[in-house]
Amino acid sequence: MKIIGILGSPRKNGNSAILLDEALKGAASSGASTEVIYLNDLTIAPCQHCDYCLKEGTCRQEDDMQMIYNKLDNTDAIILASPIHFGGLTAQAKLMIDRFQAIWARKYRLKIPGHPKNGLLILVGGRQKEDFSGAISTVKAFFPALDIKLEEMLLYPGFDEAGAIRNKPEALREAFLAGKRLAETSEQPR
Repeated sequence: MKIIGILGSPRKNGNSAILLDEALKGAASSGASTEVIYLNDLTIAPCQHCDYCLKEGTCRQEDDMQMIYNKLDNTDAIILASPIHFGGLTAQAKLMIDRFQAIWARKYRLKIPGHPKNGLLILVGGRQKEDFSGAISTVKAFFPALDIKLEEMLLYPGFDEAGAIRNKPEALREAFLAGKRLAETSEQPR
C-alpha cells in the first residue's frame, strides 16, 4: 500500500510539514510505503483553461504536474497538508489543484473511471477555525474529482510561527494516529 503526502507549504520545517511527517510516520507504522511531494520545489504552470483536457483527458502542458498525475494515479491514499493563507490553501496547493482539471475532465466529461483512494486533510493557520472554510471547500471539490474519499480533517488554528506546533504534543499524536487510521482504512477493499 502506498500513501503520498503533498505539502502545500513553502516551509519544509513548518507546522504543516511537521504534521504531515507525523501522519506519514503513522501510516508507515501500519505498513504503508510513504512519499512526500514538496510542491514548492516543483515547476507547475497555472491552468490555461484551454479546454484541451476536455477532449483528451490529459493536460497539454509539460511540467512537473505530469509526475504528480502519475504518482497520484498509482497511490492508495493521499494526505494534503497546507497552511492557511488569506482564508484558503497556499498558492502552491491551489496551483496543483487547478491543474487537476484534466482529471476532472477525464472523469466527468470522458467518463473514464478513476482508482478510488482515501484522503486526509491537514490544515494549520494562525487565526481561528472559521478562516479554514475556503480551504475546506476547495478540497471538498478537489478530492471527488480524483475519487478520493475524505476520511478525516485535522484543523489547527492559532499556529503561525514555523515549528510552533511542536509545543502541542497532542497535535503530533493526533496526526500520527490519523495517518495510521488512513493506512488501515486504505488496506480494506472499497
